[in-house]
Amino acid sequence: MADRSYQDWPFFDDGHRALVGQLEAWCTEVLPGVLARTEAAGAGVEATVTQLVRELGRAQLLRACVPAAYGGLRDEVDVRSLALARETLARHSGLADFALAMQGLGSAPVSLFGNAAQKAALLPAVCRGELIAAFALSEPDAGSDVAAMSATARRDGDAWVLDGVKTWISNAGIAERYVIFARSDADARGAKGISAFVVDADTPGLAADEPIPVIAPHPLGTVRLTRCRVGGERLLGQPGDGFKIAMGTLDLFRTSVGAAALGFARRALDEATRFAMQRRMFGQTLADFQLTQLRYGEMATAVDASALMVYRSAWTRDVKRTRVTREASMAKLYATEAAQQVIDAALQLHGGRGVVSEQPVERLYREIRALRIYEGATEVLQLIVGRQHLDAARAAAAPTA
Repeated sequence: MADRSYQDWPFFDDGHRALVGQLEAWCTEVLPGVLARTEAAGAGVEATVTQLVRELGRAQLLRACVPAAYGGLRDEVDVRSLALARETLARHSGLADFALAMQGLGSAPVSLFGNAAQKAALLPAVCRGELIAAFALSEPDAGSDVAAMSATARRDGDAWVLDGVKTWISNAGIAERYVIFARSDADARGAKGISAFVVDADTPGLAADEPIPVIAPHPLGTVRLTRCRVGGERLLGQPGDGFKIAMGTLDLFRTSVGAAALGFARRALDEATRFAMQRRMFGQTLADFQLTQLRYGEMATAVDASALMVYRSAWTRDVKRTRVTREASMAKLYATEAAQQVIDAALQLHGGRGVVSEQPVERLYREIRALRIYEGATEVLQLIVGRQHLDAARAAAAPTA
């Protein structure tokens, strides 16, 4: 039902459109069976996501997550492909979107900053869905404030010993490999002195057996590190590169979070439109009321504006090869907030049916909420955009030599 003409925008090429076709076919022909089988087997959310990763890999749909040299679609991770994949999957299933997204987020630090050996050891298996990855940055007292990180990494000969607690970690408990951030220089201030390590889930001293239940269930939990010893070859980049690695990864993935929100919003708009065209009341359909039409005008405009911001950011990163901290922050900020409003309006239009458990709009209402927080809460992104705006204004006003 939703307008698909936006796929003809100049942001995309034929490869992107072909990817959307493959994803739509998989979501129609394969995804319902996967979800039905896991539900019939009584599988929990962890088992369901694990199966989704395997199936996405089997269908070669995780190729959007890694560079071409390791089985991916393009020479570098293509943000437009990631965004289109997430939008398409999110419109059909929040868990399917999660499964693909976390494969990308968990492997992106290695794609961007890893050496040849690290890439070869992780990326092909991620692409095939044979290995589940995770990104472990947040801590109980260090979420948006990365500089407050307290997990430590100390040298011990040629190895590193990690201690500390990571929480709000997606794929905790099912991931087979983690990218873990820890403070490697106790004397460094703020974000300096943080390093990143690639750590296998079965490494002695790593425990990921504390799941965190949330309103839209997905694998989420706490990772504890207790004298967790890893070889020196597991360090990503150089000591102290951790903050750069984390921010580079988020620059890549914040745009795709906006794309997932866009997928949720499109599905909500579709569901509400279908319902309003069928629901009869007072001698006409709900869609015939002017107040309903006004609401759809707001919803459709918010969806298109979100799409423009998301794909502008993705195109800028892919084609101009520049940092997109401002553009990605704007896209993630606007698209997630707009999706919350669109989904709320869709639920309201459904009336009492909208709050029935597991109905599409009720599920979307729960699924969208976390997107306004993770990978940069709305308020943090407003600060980032505001500061960048002021920095640009000051630079423009500065006298030239």
